[in-house]
Amino acid sequence: MIYVDNSATSYPKPKSVLETVINVISNIGGSPGRSAYRTAIELGRIVFETREKIASLFNIKNSNRLIFTSGTTESINTVLFGLLNSGDKVLTTSMEHNSVMRPLRFMEKNCGIKLDIVRCSPEGEIDLDLFSNKLKNNVKLVVINHGSNVIGTIAPLDEICKSVKKYNSLILVDAAQTAGIYPIDVEKIKLDFLACSGHKGLLGPQGTGCLYIRDNISIRPLKFGGTGSNSESDEQPEFLPDRFESGTLNAPGIAGLGAGVSFVLEQGVEKIFEHGTLLVKRFLDEILSNKKIKVYGPKKPDKMLPIISFTIDGYDSAAVAHRLSDEFDICTRVGLHCSPWAHKTIGTFPSGTIRVSFGYSNTTEDVDNILKALNVILNKNKL
Repeated sequence: MIYVDNSATSYPKPKSVLETVINVISNIGGSPGRSAYRTAIELGRIVFETREKIASLFNIKNSNRLIFTSGTTESINTVLFGLLNSGDKVLTTSMEHNSVMRPLRFMEKNCGIKLDIVRCSPEGEIDLDLFSNKLKNNVKLVVINHGSNVIGTIAPLDEICKSVKKYNSLILVDAAQTAGIYPIDVEKIKLDFLACSGHKGLLGPQGTGCLYIRDNISIRPLKFGGTGSNSESDEQPEFLPDRFESGTLNAPGIAGLGAGVSFVLEQGVEKIFEHGTLLVKRFLDEILSNKKIKVYGPKKPDKMLPIISFTIDGYDSAAVAHRLSDEFDICTRVGLHCSPWAHKTIGTFPSGTIRVSFGYSNTTEDVDNILKALNVILNKNKL
């Protein structure tokens, strides 16, 4: 099997991730932070070490400001529902995932927030002058997709964050696609909130994720309940991370996430990005020469994530994806990728595209075999 749906979830995981999860489930019973027996303490140590590893990856000075969640979607919802109030203005872009757009639309309709969407170019790029002008309108929060899950465009966070700080707004970055794949330094660019998944570029299990909240920012929790701390009180703790981690943590998942992050740190994010660039360049060098195939996005291998969306003139994208799977055992993603606004921006709504998203385990041989498969399909009758 050739798996190129890494934007949805990375596969295969490093062997250490599987071994770590199995070890926790098989040998380390209990709940982290809930008791004083040996295995509970061991689980607490594993959770702490994973938090420290992620903090190191993103240059987070205080790991207590890093919250474990079920994924980017929960992280984003935690900020939006915890920060915003009626009358608050939110600025976002037309490249956002539904994990951003749906809660914002709900809050616009039901909570009285005001939403402004900056239209990006068909390549997914932001007009920084237009964006800065929008910030003059007393914007409370900017929500920005660091890397497009549809076409791989990388947002220029340095410039965006400078503009955001100039107008005293807050910024939430959706790093679902960039965490573990592209360098992120929260201190350097002065991020307020960073939301990311554990099961994509961080190579952890599904159902894991995290949220960074900068010092001196206070928001309401999304969930309330037991934390294993301040149990004498029926009020939610004020201190982090406990304030946002009600309920039993997903210890096996967090342990596996720790193993995945260790792998990323050992390999180096720069090396991982360079590998993706190599694969994208090889793929684009061939596919762009075929006039029947239209590629969307920046088409600049060293300036984008290893994500390529394309359509084939006269061919149904879903049918092509099914044939890639059924005849060649190639796993792609077809459709709107939970990002209808992005597809409207690039001109592929409502039919969507075929998406190939490479991971660190993919090889140049995989690229060549995908290209051969597409040539076979193109040389047969139209679908």
